[in-house]
Amino acid sequence: MNTPLKNLGMLGAEYRHEKRPIIIDLSDPQRPVEIDYPSYHANCDAVARGLLARGLQKGQKIGLMASNSAWFIQIYYGAMRVGIVPVLINFQLTQDNIAWVISNSDVELVFCDESLLAKCPPAVDHLIIDSSEFQAFLDPGTLTPIVPAGDDVAFHVYTSGSTGKPKGAIISHRAHHFVAHTIARGREFCPSDRMIVAAPLYHMHAQNSMQCVLVGGSSVVLMKKFDARIYVEAITRYRVTVVSGVPTIYAMMLQQRDLLAGKDYAFVRLATMGGAPASDVLVDEVAAQFPGAKIVKIFGITETGSALFGPHPQGLPRPRHSIGFPIAGNELRLVEGENENFGVLEVKSPGMMNGYQKNPGENAKRFRNGWYYTGDVLRRDDIGWHYFVGRSDDMFVSGGNNIYPLEVELMLERHADIEQAVVVPIADDIKHTLPVSFIVRRKGSALTEAEIKQHALSNGPPYQHPRRVYFVDSLPLNTVGKIDRKVLEDQAKQLASETHQPESERQT
Repeated sequence: MNTPLKNLGMLGAEYRHEKRPIIIDLSDPQRPVEIDYPSYHANCDAVARGLLARGLQKGQKIGLMASNSAWFIQIYYGAMRVGIVPVLINFQLTQDNIAWVISNSDVELVFCDESLLAKCPPAVDHLIIDSSEFQAFLDPGTLTPIVPAGDDVAFHVYTSGSTGKPKGAIISHRAHHFVAHTIARGREFCPSDRMIVAAPLYHMHAQNSMQCVLVGGSSVVLMKKFDARIYVEAITRYRVTVVSGVPTIYAMMLQQRDLLAGKDYAFVRLATMGGAPASDVLVDEVAAQFPGAKIVKIFGITETGSALFGPHPQGLPRPRHSIGFPIAGNELRLVEGENENFGVLEVKSPGMMNGYQKNPGENAKRFRNGWYYTGDVLRRDDIGWHYFVGRSDDMFVSGGNNIYPLEVELMLERHADIEQAVVVPIADDIKHTLPVSFIVRRKGSALTEAEIKQHALSNGPPYQHPRRVYFVDSLPLNTVGKIDRKVLEDQAKQLASETHQPESERQT
């Protein structure tokens, strides 16, 4: 059959007859399940045929509200084969927000885990994944996938909703066909690769990883959720060649020193880090643990895809903290900064979403004469390498100076006894806001607040140094493994009120 590869659901179809695993499902780590390429494609077709038999048509929506599993992936890609649009639902949202997402996206049928059924609105039809009813729903047989046209919708993915109702990004087959092939090619995915994925599949970080696996004809070692010890054991057992995660995941993995000790991880060829900048100390530790791995900082935006930055076209080495060089086909510019090399990133890209679902206000705010306003602050060096500075939403002003928390955090984390640092603002009568920090010390360290302040004053401008330091054993994470700044801002406010407002330091 001449496979219409531009249907996103058909990624990896050229490998469909190869009898080797595409998914190693560790939903139960003691009983791993391997799905080979022929079985995977047959299961996707059975899902697609089951949806058609149930009366759903091209353009209608199904919801996916479930933990990571092989069936999650097969439902997702199976639906797209016949133009039915899967909506990725973050099951860790509140019940009200889940109901809002389902209503906003016009979902007709929700596939969910039995444990999550209570969060599913009773008015919407549902199927419990891997139940007897689900097995009866599947309709094995041959399938002719649709050939998408123009901006036909492939899937919907929603933001976290941390600053209001979740926003639904409408993603086309065309956009993510470009994204998938561009990032898989840039990261050189191939059939011998095995990639471990522990991030939730309702988030684009995990979906981008899965797209690379499919395009490369590779295999994915899929965890139900992140567990540092199981993660390390899986890398060792399955000889994983590609590891990926936010810096927090790497930090937690490296804490499993008993499992890592004495192991040779020369087979790991690529370690990608995204979600937030990583400190020099963390990068050095990852490099020491995986001596054969290329360590790559990745940068992606749900609305514009992850195919914005990559390797230099002439092969120049990437600077350590750079997110990459602009990929051909994208138009990028930095606005609202002091010059053209610093500011908020605006994008025109083949990987751009169609828009936000039923949200004309946000569409008008973000789309400006064809450019998408990301809200991410970047800087560009003389060669053209780009560096992530922070979110414009996270930036705060102290005594007339703009403070980008991530810049301060990277500086703090250069201290050998600081494992993780987060900087947030607290209110101040004189300077409007002042920076304070939450610090996770390295195990066994007796690092003091005074030493941290002195490190900051010696390595950065005085206005950036944290006026208060709070030591914690761990940092709160949101549903996709990123540090939850809102929780820490609330904690800082509470701590400040308990110990009186910190005195402004007028000399800085």
